[in-house]
Amino acid sequence: MGRILVGISSWTEESLLKSGGLYPPDVKSPADMLRYYALHFPVTEVDSSYYAMPSRRSVALWLENTPPGFVFNVKAFSLFTQHPTNFNSLPRVVRSQFGDLIPHRGRVYVQQLPEQVVDELWSRFDDAVQPLATAGKLGAILFQFPPWFHPRQENFDYIVKCKEKLGKYRLAVEFRTASWLSEEGRERTLAFLREHGLALVCVDEPQGFKSSVPPVAEVTASFGILRFHGRNAENWERKGVPTTEKFSYLYSEEELRDWVPKIKRMAEETEEVHVIFKNKHEDFPIRNALQMRQMLA
Repeated sequence: MGRILVGISSWTEESLLKSGGLYPPDVKSPADMLRYYALHFPVTEVDSSYYAMPSRRSVALWLENTPPGFVFNVKAFSLFTQHPTNFNSLPRVVRSQFGDLIPHRGRVYVQQLPEQVVDELWSRFDDAVQPLATAGKLGAILFQFPPWFHPRQENFDYIVKCKEKLGKYRLAVEFRTASWLSEEGRERTLAFLREHGLALVCVDEPQGFKSSVPPVAEVTASFGILRFHGRNAENWERKGVPTTEKFSYLYSEEELRDWVPKIKRMAEETEEVHVIFKNKHEDFPIRNALQMRQMLA
């Protein structure tokens, strides 16, 4: 059986810090928080890399403040997953060097940028995460595609392109629309991911919406990832809701226990399974992660 690592996303999330549910009062700096977090959990998810590329300095601090064997899953930069990205979120050196080639200074999409600029961004992201991989602390790079990213051939091709850019690392793919894993599309999607050695990110989230991905427990690579988003159906697709309200959900023991045999089955089929709680509201993810770890022990 592969090992099972349980943790949370965003160890410095503001709502978590305000709750006082994890860190003692004297643990105040991000470095101290990471050191303390790593004493209690073996894995975390870096959410900030979606909004801005991680700097070499940040990565060096992550390495310095975690023990051997600790694992980071890093979310891919928003531009790489076809989300709109603010011009000012691009690395400063890219804005300075290629600014004249970028058509406008608002929100940009990857399709709007010259190939030269996109290649430079891929190269910089690769360079940023390489030290994690060298140290054996890079779990996977997580590509979280948007709800308008449907299972059309051009999107299958784009996922292959992502692998061509960062295929030397373990890559995981999360979908945000049900059609990828519906009864009609599931087999094609799973076969495609297995063919290319890409891990499906399994999810637990509210059902009944267009963006609701079925809670399947499938392994498509040498590792697996399961993310718990909570089941806050009231706020799941509600516009203008802060993320702490969208993901505000404390799982019951019964809801978590339903997943235990599925997680163990995933572990039997692969080398490693990461169970990440993203129901980020106050200390909810910490409480549920500790419960799940105890259930899996």
